[in-house]
Amino acid sequence: MKNIDVLMTAPMMPLITNGISEAFTLHRSWEAPDPEAFLDEVGPRIRGLAAGGHVKVDAAFLDRLPKLEIISNFGVGYDSIDAIEAGRRGIIVTNTPDVLTDEVADLAVGLLICTVRELPQSDRYLRAGKWLEKPYPLTATLRGRRIGVLGLGRIGKAIARRLDAFGLEIVYCGRTRQNDVPYRHYPSLLDMARDVDVLMCVAPGGPATKHMVNAEVLEALGPSGILINVGRGSVVDEKALIEALKSKTILSAGLDVFEDEPRVPAELIAMDHIVLLPHVGSASVHTRSLMGQLVVDNLISWFSGKGPITPVAETPWTGGAA
Repeated sequence: MKNIDVLMTAPMMPLITNGISEAFTLHRSWEAPDPEAFLDEVGPRIRGLAAGGHVKVDAAFLDRLPKLEIISNFGVGYDSIDAIEAGRRGIIVTNTPDVLTDEVADLAVGLLICTVRELPQSDRYLRAGKWLEKPYPLTATLRGRRIGVLGLGRIGKAIARRLDAFGLEIVYCGRTRQNDVPYRHYPSLLDMARDVDVLMCVAPGGPATKHMVNAEVLEALGPSGILINVGRGSVVDEKALIEALKSKTILSAGLDVFEDEPRVPAELIAMDHIVLLPHVGSASVHTRSLMGQLVVDNLISWFSGKGPITPVAETPWTGGAA
């Protein structure tokens, strides 16, 4: 397969780079002195694409890769890829589901506890020597809270199972009712926000979910409400969230994702009553290694004629030789 050309648009972990280099001819566009000229040169030969991060793979980009067969995306979210357009062109898109489910679910629960009980703040309080002066103020509690999950997919279900074990009531919002779960279903996000104390966002990005959590939803969540977002930053209207936090429309927020990563609004950074993480939901050595290997394995499986391992819904594979 060394005669097959694969393009990588941004730096990736050595496991991915080495794995692709060993199996294919790898082209690293970001290393070229003139990336545009480089793409003009190698684009017509590219048959595989290793994608990730925030590089947009849209129709204009795909036009430059006329022989492209597969896009292997690093991450379960693939909103930077126009998968519908790829499907129209017969291009398979894959992602890395399942291998990161438990890691992200663990992080989401940890972020919720940190936010409710102010663990980062109390850590800073101790380190600053303030405990010598007086005890840390009492915090809010997780007890008695109803959790509303926006996005009850693999990760959403894993979060719900963990919080169920905490003795908390779980409900969820989605377009359709899922008959295999015991939780109450809300077709309306606004209605769910009125009835919950914590809004746990695990929804994917893209036009369909952009700013679903807006000023009206935050107002419905209320002054004791807490927003946790481990899905995509675009799901939350960040300006509305900042205003809701400033005006105490909601109590607090725990965010692992942002609208314009890695740029985080100064207004959020200045707030001491919220918890901010640099998109580390799946960022353990163990899980990122599994994700990286799946990126490589999808490419190898495809070009070995076995088909993709984890195709996304927009580009289903129906069998047959690759």
